[in-house]
Amino acid sequence: MTAETETVPLTGKALLQKVKELQHLSRREKARQCGYCSVTKSNQTRVNIGDFLNAIIEAKGIPLSPERNKDGRGREPTYRVSVHRNGQIVIGSTYTLEMGLNPGDEFEIRLGYKHIHLIPVTEDDAGED
Repeated sequence: MTAETETVPLTGKALLQKVKELQHLSRREKARQCGYCSVTKSNQTRVNIGDFLNAIIEAKGIPLSPERNKDGRGREPTYRVSVHRNGQIVIGSTYTLEMGLNPGDEFEIRLGYKHIHLIPVTEDDAGED
């Protein structure tokens, strides 16, 4: 790729502003003018529509990467658990953090047919024991 064809793709607010200015153009042309293209070995221009659309989504504040949902060991939450040999079910910290739970939060357990409900215990409920 030569220096004159090499461009840095727009991101963030600059990308959103440019897309708004180019609203009369096709999606392919918008992507090209925002820098989402590359030159192949055969010297043809390839427009990277997927990268362009992902950049727009992220510029609008919608994270595409699941990195924020990983626990400290690099595992992603699966939203599935199994019963351990001792009969316990453990809900990992990834889930409690996502729900905004803190150490010491208490819950009432209500059993249903093949499901369990955890109902937060409020200060009003705590005095009813």
